[in-house]
Amino acid sequence: MKVAGGATAVIATGVVASSGEVGPTEARFFHAFNRLPDVHPAVLWPQQQFGNLAVGPIIVAVAATRRQWHLAAAAATATVLKLGLERAVKAVIVRERPGTTVPGAVKRGNVPHEGQSFVSGHATLVTALATVVTPHLARRWRIVPATAAAVVCVARVYSGAHNPLDIVGGVGLGLVAGGATNLLLGVPTAAGGTAPER
Repeated sequence: MKVAGGATAVIATGVVASSGEVGPTEARFFHAFNRLPDVHPAVLWPQQQFGNLAVGPIIVAVAATRRQWHLAAAAATATVLKLGLERAVKAVIVRERPGTTVPGAVKRGNVPHEGQSFVSGHATLVTALATVVTPHLARRWRIVPATAAAVVCVARVYSGAHNPLDIVGGVGLGLVAGGATNLLLGVPTAAGGTAPER
């Protein structure tokens, strides 16, 4: 289900983004977040680090020290899939960052002014990791990965790093990577084993 839904999101957003342009509707959504009041960089920077590539290896290392081998394998697999899938998408769809494609874009922090923007690697990774981590958490904690993913996605538009469709496509690609990992390796069951996620 996650893989199919994610793939649909990537294809749908990719078709639009493949023109290389940002349409008026997408630009309005971009400015709605990008023109929010400024916050101190010390607040903005940590929000985006959940999508940093280093997070995957960190989760692997923490899980390994706790002897949670299944979680370690899932986080490693999702991170590798993210890298491969993102590279494949960017080889097909080329669209520049908001600094180049959206007039009046506000760039905050050290986000690039130009370069490929579709899909958002931060959105892809944080979604993929949230997808594989969530089944390992107690029910009351499962909101945490989803919240972290949402914060990263909003922060990437707010900082001027990505356009909205870059984020939606990234979330979709993350669902593909995370969902495929959960199908391949399974998720924890109440009986203490693992089974493919339905």
